[in-house]
Parts: sequence; structure tokens; C-alpha cells
Amino acid sequence: MNTATKATKLQLLNFKTIPTRTFWITSIAFFLCFFSWFGIVPFMPYVVKDLGMTPDQKWNSIILAVTGTVFARLLIGKLCDKYGPRLCYTWLLIIGALPVIAIGFVQTPLQFLICRLFIGFIGASFVITQFHTTLMFAPNIVGTANATSAGWGNLGGGANRLGMPLIAAVVISFGIAQEDAWRYSMIIAGCICFLMGIVYFYFTQDTPEGNYADLRAEGKLPKTKKDEASFSSAIKDYRVWILFVVYASCFGMELTVYGTMDDYLQNTFNLKRTTAGNLVLSFALMNIFARTLGGYFGDKFGNSKGLRGRVLFLAGILVVEGIMLTCFSSAGTNFIVAFIFLIGFSLSVQMAEGATFSVVPFINKKAIGSISGIVGAGGNVGAFLAAILLKSKSALAEKEAILSNQGASEQVVEAAQSLASSSAVSSGYMIIGFLVIGTALVSLAIKFSTEDEKEASSNLKVQLT
Repeated sequence: MNTATKATKLQLLNFKTIPTRTFWITSIAFFLCFFSWFGIVPFMPYVVKDLGMTPDQKWNSIILAVTGTVFARLLIGKLCDKYGPRLCYTWLLIIGALPVIAIGFVQTPLQFLICRLFIGFIGASFVITQFHTTLMFAPNIVGTANATSAGWGNLGGGANRLGMPLIAAVVISFGIAQEDAWRYSMIIAGCICFLMGIVYFYFTQDTPEGNYADLRAEGKLPKTKKDEASFSSAIKDYRVWILFVVYASCFGMELTVYGTMDDYLQNTFNLKRTTAGNLVLSFALMNIFARTLGGYFGDKFGNSKGLRGRVLFLAGILVVEGIMLTCFSSAGTNFIVAFIFLIGFSLSVQMAEGATFSVVPFINKKAIGSISGIVGAGGNVGAFLAAILLKSKSALAEKEAILSNQGASEQVVEAAQSLASSSAVSSGYMIIGFLVIGTALVSLAIKFSTEDEKEASSNLKVQLT
């Protein structure tokens, strides 16, 4: 494909251009997918009561929600290389909408767990979003474009905390019982995703030059099956697996920390649930600009110091992320100090995500989809492992607290559980922080050949003239 047709600027209001239209449609699609993926979170207290779920089943639903995404991301990247992002996103939205709708009809905890597993598949939308913007934007701006589309899409994971209750309120205003409002809200979210799939099919195209099928017919894309070879080269490249671990250490940690932060803030600082939820929401809303900053500085370092500059910035911001989380976990019950470090963590973890995908497009241009899928899956593997760590530490500490307070009043037992959970999760955060710093050092092993550096420098000069 001709890189000269790619956009060299991120002109957000220039809707006449194919890259800008694609940017907005793919960002909105990504937003809706994340909105639906985590849409059930605000309703979990109602779901637990309605379905009679145990604490273990509640934790398992959280783990299953990120587990399904791992396999979907690995598969979707390879499919993007073969069929193009337009068809892949269309079908992901349409098929992924089905379990979102189905969860509104569940009657047992098992049915709920199965739906959460399959809903997680729409988390693969991230890979297609990054792939599609990479095809639309030139190397000098691709990091910023990728980070911005991903960041604004990630907003869906926080906006559901406001959006879903609003949808539920509208549903209730039509005479639906409050205990059933979560069901109708999820059905509505699923229907919106389904409709977005139709929009994606008719209003986007794979590249600035056209769709994959047309380009192959014109001889601009190879008709031979090279996708197997490109996927094989991707999985054999050590740099891909380092980025897999890197993304596990940023996006994976963001998912896990934000997923456990509500309870942690309540248990540690005695905040009300609504206050804790609003704080976590405010951190998620930082995706509006924080992830873009990561991509922007990745591009800046890349444009001035070459491909190695992108890696150096990525390693640096990972170190900051690890330090912020470690300091937050050590803040004890001093809310002001903890809050400052939590802001620092939120900013740096999202910047690290943007910086990661300012590096990805330069690893192997013939396998961008496969590499994006593998690296994206790393985020969910990281979330899965971190959730297992925190669950095991918290569950053990709470059981010990209950045993040591046998015979005490229910209020005393609950207080002991909260204190034990807070201490266990805090130590888990500290472990994660040190692991992130270790990952930063490992990321420095990412190297580029002299030929890659020369090609990147040459392409930059052509695009800026």
C-alpha cells in the first residue's frame, strides 16, 4: 500500500478526509464496545442480589470478563491482516452484541458467567481500532492517532458508570421495575452495538486507497496467502513478546487497579461507595488526554531520536508508573498523599499505553494486525494474573480475619474483613509496582536494525516535506 496517501496530521474536524472519518467511526465503535463490555459493573450489587451470587462467583465473573478477550484479540489481529479492519469490526460488533443482549435474559449465576465470558470478546475491538488508524495515518503521527482513538474508546469503560444508570433511569420512567432495569439497560447497549456494526460496514473503508478486496483485485495487495507467514514472523519476534509483557504491565494493571479501587478506597479511607465510584470514574476520564500524551511524546521522541527514542520514552514512563503505584500502596491511610500518587499512576499508566502503540507499528509493517493482537492480548493476560494475585491475597486475609473474630458482632467482623482486605490489596499493589519497574528495564532490550532506522528517517523526511 502507498504510504503517501496516509494522513500526516490529525485533523479532527476535517470530515471530508477518509482518515478523519475513519478515526471518528472507529473511536465511537471502540467506545461502545467498552461501554458494553463493562456496562454490567454499575449494576453488580443488583445482579448479585437478583441471581443470588456468591463472592467467589462475583470474582470469577470479573476474571472471565477479561479472559475471553485474550483469545479474541489473538485471533482478530490475524483476521485483520487477512480480511481488513472494516469487515472484522463489522462482524465483531454484530456478533459481539448478541451476548450483551443475552445477559439481560439470564436466570442463574452460571448463565451470567457464560455471558460475561463471551461479552469479553468485544474487547478485541481495541486491536481493530489500532490496526485501522495505523493504516490511515503516517508514521510521524501514527502514535498520536493510535493513542487518541484508543484513549477516547477507553472512555467507554468509565462512562458506563454514568451512562448505564442514566439508561436505567429512563427505563424505570417507562414503568419497568427497578430490579429489572439492569436487564433492559444491557439489552439496549447490545442493540446499539449491533447498529454500529451496520454503520461501520457502510461508512468506512480499509485504507485511504480502498478496501482490501478491491486492492487485491487491482494488484495493489498480494493475492497469495501471506497472512500465515506474517503471523509466524510475528510470534517469532522477541520484541513482540516484550511488548506483550509491557502492555500487560500498563493496560492490564489499569484494568485491575480500577476494577478493585472502589472497594479499596472504601475499606482504606472509609469513603462512601458513590464517592469512591466517582473518584475511579474521574481517573478513567483522564483517557481523554493522558493516553494521547503517551502517543504524542512517543512520536516526538521518535521524530527526534529515531525508533530507539520511542523505546526510551516507553521505558521511562513505565518506571514512573511503577513508582507511582508503589508509593500509592505505601501511603497508608493518608488520603491526600494517596490521592496525589493515584493521580500520578492514572496519568502515567495511560501514557504508557499510548507509548506502547507508538512502537508497535514499527516492529513489522507486514504483520501489524497480528502484532497488535498479540500485544493487545498481553493487556488482558496482565489483568487476569493481577486479578488472581489480588483475589488470592484478599480472600486469604479475609478468611483469617473472620476466624480470628469468631463470636464477635457482625459489625466487628465486617470491620476486620475490610481492614484485612485493605492491607492485602495494598501489598498486592506494591508487588505489581515493582514488577512494572522490572518490565521497564526489560523493554530496553527492544532493538531496531540500522536499516529500520534509516527507513523510518527517510519516510519521516518525505512526509514532512
